[in-house]
Amino acid sequence: MTYTYYTQGTCSTSIDVEVEDGIIRNVAYDGGCNGNLQGISRLVKGMRVEDVLKKLEGIRCGMRPTSCPDQLCKALHAMGY
Repeated sequence: MTYTYYTQGTCSTSIDVEVEDGIIRNVAYDGGCNGNLQGISRLVKGMRVEDVLKKLEGIRCGMRPTSCPDQLCKALHAMGY
């Protein structure tokens, strides 16, 4: 299943997430800090969704109440995980 999530409160504007059988197959951010987001995308590729949620949920960016990794978790929740 591929899903596009429109982020809130971050420099990135959307995230395309592909999940198959509970495993993240691909993540692509639009906008934001290109190098950091490429790193996150590569690190989570092949990981189980529940492991990504445990590691990344609740991360903040400076004084913001969310971050690009946290928004990925929100996208996964929107997908039903």
